[in-house]
Amino acid sequence: MTFDQITTDLENKIYHPVYFLSGEEPYYIDEISNHIEENILSETEKEFNQTIIYGRDTDIDTIIANAKRFPMMANHQVVVVREAQDIKDIRKKPSAFEKLDAYIKSPLKSTILVFCYKYHKIDKRKVIFKNIQKHGVLYVSAKLYDNKVPEWINNYVQKKGYSIAPMASLLLSEYIGTSIGKLVNEISKVMINIPKGTTINEDIIEKNIGISKDFNVFELQSAFGKKDILKANQIVNNFAANPKDNPLIRTIASLYNFFIKVMIYHSLKDKSSRNVASVLSVHPFFVNDYIIAARNYQVNKLSSIISYLRTYDLKFKGVGNSSTSDGELLKELTYLILH
Repeated sequence: MTFDQITTDLENKIYHPVYFLSGEEPYYIDEISNHIEENILSETEKEFNQTIIYGRDTDIDTIIANAKRFPMMANHQVVVVREAQDIKDIRKKPSAFEKLDAYIKSPLKSTILVFCYKYHKIDKRKVIFKNIQKHGVLYVSAKLYDNKVPEWINNYVQKKGYSIAPMASLLLSEYIGTSIGKLVNEISKVMINIPKGTTINEDIIEKNIGISKDFNVFELQSAFGKKDILKANQIVNNFAANPKDNPLIRTIASLYNFFIKVMIYHSLKDKSSRNVASVLSVHPFFVNDYIIAARNYQVNKLSSIISYLRTYDLKFKGVGNSSTSDGELLKELTYLILH
């Protein structure tokens, strides 16, 4: 089942006897388990019928014993196993989960048993997980990959009644990363301070989150693409003065992706905006940046730039460099790219 299907069922009071919530992204696991903890039982019912167990403090036999209890003066009892990946016997022997199989095949209908199994992938081919799918809910919360973050941000913002400018979405994805929990926290800071229906732009991001609209890796890419030496050096000097906000390893990774895409642009036969956006996996808004960069950098120069980026990535990691600061390394790299 998907996250939306699960939450819709919960809102409609359609409950399942077992929920096994797993995966590398904890945000959705927490959202589902929090909904179950907060909404199924009344405050009075929770006192006798809601049990929260932490994996490191329990084992499978204890969980089964709790699940087999009947509710007191309520239709359901809720048993939530937080951090289920740390269950004692599971840590020693992952196959210990199979001890659950008999209960899963015939669960107590009045019990809602929830496992929050975070940061790990499961093998859905195993019998235990097939039985969970058959008799309950098996949910896998997949990791959000870098190239999918802007799309996720756009969808999330729209669901909340806002819209977001392409550059603002990219700034969030680059500077916040792939953690959905962190993205939600930062976007919430913005939404608190603006009315619904507002388009979130770079100015709003800078004001509410602190990500500079003028000194960021995308403005640096644009300056390199246009061969704007003055602006590129202004941004690089700002990065050198604020290394914690602009770590060199992230800057090099972003520049590497940018110049690789410029190289790919040169190889395209169909250079229409739609095809370029599709092949390069970029928003159509940014296609012109790659067109301009391709005019300013021919394939031979791009090959050299990509080689420089690899070399300076190694220098940043200490290979062939013992004393040069990150800021000085970035200044050296900038000179090589622009000249």
